[in-house]
Amino acid sequence: MESAARSLAKAVSWRIVGLAVTLVVALAVTGDYRVALAVGLSDTLVKVLIFYAHERAWNRISFGRKQAPEYNI
Repeated sequence: MESAARSLAKAVSWRIVGLAVTLVVALAVTGDYRVALAVGLSDTLVKVLIFYAHERAWNRISFGRKQAPEYNI
């Protein structure tokens, strides 16, 4: 199981990449740096929160996980 801190770090690092992509696309569409920045930052904030919640929810689901052995030799 992942820790909450690891889930948060993954969410933040992924959204940094997403922010860059969103900024470029918004700038290309609008041609306005301020609008692109507003769109990119708001998109990032919402998606970080949703991704974090999604990761934490998946940590409660056992689908696809392998059980650790009861003992090791």
